[in-house]
Amino acid sequence: MSIRPTLRRFAAATLFVCASAQAAPPVIEGKDGWLFAGWESGDKVDEATLAANTRLLQEAQTALAARGVALLVLVVPAKAPFYPDRLPAGAISPPVAARYASVLAQLGKAGIATLDDRAVLQSVEGAPAEGEGGEKQTAFYRADYHWTAWSAEASAAAVAGVIKTRWPLPASTSPGTTLGAWTRDRHYGDLADNFLSPADRKRIGRDSYTVRAAATSDAALLDSAPPQVTVVGNSFVQPYLGFPQKLSNALGQPVGLTWNPGNISPWKTLLDAVASPAFAAHKPKVLVWQLNEARMDTSPDSTAAWDAGSAMPASAWRSKLQAALAR
Repeated sequence: MSIRPTLRRFAAATLFVCASAQAAPPVIEGKDGWLFAGWESGDKVDEATLAANTRLLQEAQTALAARGVALLVLVVPAKAPFYPDRLPAGAISPPVAARYASVLAQLGKAGIATLDDRAVLQSVEGAPAEGEGGEKQTAFYRADYHWTAWSAEASAAAVAGVIKTRWPLPASTSPGTTLGAWTRDRHYGDLADNFLSPADRKRIGRDSYTVRAAATSDAALLDSAPPQVTVVGNSFVQPYLGFPQKLSNALGQPVGLTWNPGNISPWKTLLDAVASPAFAAHKPKVLVWQLNEARMDTSPDSTAAWDAGSAMPASAWRSKLQAALAR
């Protein structure tokens, strides 16, 4: 049975909460039917909150390291600044256009392990698609909020390369995930499906989603051997798009996964992961924390951005993290 309908319901919840919290229109229509999330566009970057969040990431890295867990932060670039030529004139200001570079610079200055995922996605854009008769890859889906499965896999391969270089892992008694063949799934993108009128949705049309067929069950990500690497993130790392499977395949061993839809604060999602019984029983060697560029300058207590049940002051998050790691 396809897992996509369940994930699309999560995506819809994410989009409606985010959009309703912003003054910007929920969707910006660009050239050739390309759609962009209105809340990821704009003219300002909250540099003070970005700096504060970087300090929180640094604290998380220190707290995890004290328990023998290395932290790798993967920041996925925002779709709108990635495609300036497909946007209406003036949709992206210079500060927003420079935001991803600023995020990487701050993480680097703080000594937080990361990688330039924008460069990875740039290598995906326009590259020939494997076995697709001349189809060209795109980094993001045309009328969807998410990166493509090609981007998810390329990013996972890049993450695996960093892990192998910085934190060589002992061999696992369980194999990595076997990847299935590429297959196509056709439906409306979530931006089109959730925000456009029926007439505009029909005008924009459906998108083709090239994704992996399941060669093994999703349960194979959590095999009999405790995972030495675990992924924490939002719907960008959902199994449908293939990030955890590719990471497992590239590392040759199981990978753990904790993800929530994007209306759940990433700070809460990290707490969910480290507070789990599995984490307490067998702490991984490496935790990969996937975040989105456009929310790097959003505070953990923002009820405008996060579901009220997951928004919390930074002080409360610190306390909960320490309590979870002490188990």
